[in-house]
Amino acid sequence: MNMATKFPPVLPAHDARKLTDQGNLAQIVHNGQVYTLRITKADKLILTK
Repeated sequence: MNMATKFPPVLPAHDARKLTDQGNLAQIVHNGQVYTLRITKADKLILTK
C-alpha cells in the first residue's frame, strides 16, 4: 500500500498572533497583491484585499 494515499500531507501552520507580532493586523503578499489579516475583538480572523 502506498503510504501517501493512506495519510494526508501535513500542511504548514502559522500562529496568527505571531503573524501580527502580538497585535491584531498583519499584511500578507500573494501574487503581488497585499492582503490584510485582522484579528477581531471577538477573536475571529478576517482576510481582506
